[in-house]
Amino acid sequence: MSSAEDDAAESAVGGLEGGGGLSNIGLDSITEGKNDRGIPATRFIDDIEAFVNSFDPPASSELLIGAYSDLFSKFKAYEQQLEQKRGMYLEKLPEIEKSIALVRYLKEKKISGDTVIARYNLADTIYSKAEVDCSQGIVNLWLGANVMLEYTYDEALELLTSKQTAAKKDYKEVVEDLTFTRNQIITSEVNISRIYNWDVRRKRELKLADSS
Repeated sequence: MSSAEDDAAESAVGGLEGGGGLSNIGLDSITEGKNDRGIPATRFIDDIEAFVNSFDPPASSELLIGAYSDLFSKFKAYEQQLEQKRGMYLEKLPEIEKSIALVRYLKEKKISGDTVIARYNLADTIYSKAEVDCSQGIVNLWLGANVMLEYTYDEALELLTSKQTAAKKDYKEVVEDLTFTRNQIITSEVNISRIYNWDVRRKRELKLADSS
């Protein structure tokens, strides 16, 4: 990823690790391990009673539900960020592929000695034709932030293919993180439901015991 994207990812993961709202229960108590990008994995509570009694003093169901609800909210916020990144790459990758195809086409025309007739946009719904001289083998690429630089066809292809490779790698990681995050959301929801149901059964049993 780019440095800006790395900073955004670290900020989002930091939000998960920050433990805001989990002051009474540490994040390490309700998570176990991390994925390759440092996103914590939600701990699934198999034995709720044993888990409650693992704290000193034993944790209340309200405290545990609050902790997992806070974790759930953080994962949902991170899921939204990952969705935005995914959408960005879905737009970015086709643009890079089109640019590579165009430069390769211009390079072929240079080799064959042909010129290219191109249509370009003058204004909304208004186009004009231009003859492109490919003999010089020069193309200008937008690099972002209103920056355009001149490259030879080979240099442009090298730059674009490297950007394509990096973008594909980053997109793959974003998709993996999105799937991972959604799994943590589901686990958090399941834990909240199981803790609540366990507490209801426990209170019912205590009430029956007191009335007998």
